[in-house]
Amino acid sequence: MKIPRSTFPRRALQAGVAALLASLAAAAAAKDYIVTACRPGTLVVIDAQERKVVHAHPLPNGSKGHGPGAIVISPDGKVAYVLHNHWETVSGIDIDSGQEVFRAELSAGSVRGKSFNGMDLSPDGKELAVYVVRNELLPGEYQPRDPHIAVFDTAAGVKAEPVRTLPAPRRVGNLLWAPSGKTLYAFGWEMLKLDPQTGAVQGMHPFRSWKRTGFGQADTLNFWPQHEQSGVFVSPYFVPRTDRKPDSPEAMKAGLWTLDLKTDKVAFKEFENASVVLFSSVVNPMKQHEVFTVFNQLTRTDMRSGKSERVDLDHSFYSVNMSSDGREVYIGGAQGEVAFYDAQSLKKLGAVQMPGGADQSASSLRVVRR
Repeated sequence: MKIPRSTFPRRALQAGVAALLASLAAAAAAKDYIVTACRPGTLVVIDAQERKVVHAHPLPNGSKGHGPGAIVISPDGKVAYVLHNHWETVSGIDIDSGQEVFRAELSAGSVRGKSFNGMDLSPDGKELAVYVVRNELLPGEYQPRDPHIAVFDTAAGVKAEPVRTLPAPRRVGNLLWAPSGKTLYAFGWEMLKLDPQTGAVQGMHPFRSWKRTGFGQADTLNFWPQHEQSGVFVSPYFVPRTDRKPDSPEAMKAGLWTLDLKTDKVAFKEFENASVVLFSSVVNPMKQHEVFTVFNQLTRTDMRSGKSERVDLDHSFYSVNMSSDGREVYIGGAQGEVAFYDAQSLKKLGAVQMPGGADQSASSLRVVRR
């Protein structure tokens, strides 16, 4: 029987509504998973809502004497790329099955290559960029070679070779791919803007060469990537005041420096006299004026006013991240615990222990919503 024309719009509308409801239901059912790693070479996946480890996958060819480093999650949330094996190997691990689907060796022959957490995926997930420091091991000496950025095809399997290499300066701790895919940021002495195809320098946001009246040279230690929730990179820094006496409490200031990866805009704020150590920071995805910083204390800072609140922690934590809704702070790294804190009250809500109580060392703490 021929269906009257007038029913087609109605059926199309019904189908559209059904698809929308299914999409909303799937979004409502999605929840945060925390991905970290610990010794002796284990990728750990935590259900943040249930506060429990759901997967603990051994890393193939992992090193028992050295903790894993940077972790980058594929855009579809299915694969974790992990730097491990004395930071000479990157393995792509299926988060659910634990299968190794990608591997890149940074050392070959007499040349030893290591990465110090500078690693990121292109926005489409098709390419992985890894910053590599290289030395040639000769019979009587180590011969330094120029560092470079090795770019891999993530579909290359477990014997991946670079599809190209890009020139790079020394002392790069972070690689950050802009959402447009047209810029690869390299953060070290400065925040360089590189062409991801050629390595040509497109521009720079000054850091070491940052000049301000009354301030000296800023310094930072930052190689924990955790910008996936907000799209904003943030780094704590310390900077001397040249217009204060050396013994003044205000002679050294602590601040936060942010880069919006989508807009390429930089913001910064000195918020206190340098009194505590600050390791890593994360921007609240729901309140982007709020930044949380961690080491021996957990600190919440308002970038608009510079006001901070702080609580002492049970022990040192190196890495910090946040829930997708901005209500909880996740802290990990250093020892064998991932702890959960309320973003507003800064009260501890719970903790999850690593398998066997193993420490996470300098491993990343990444969040994926699935």
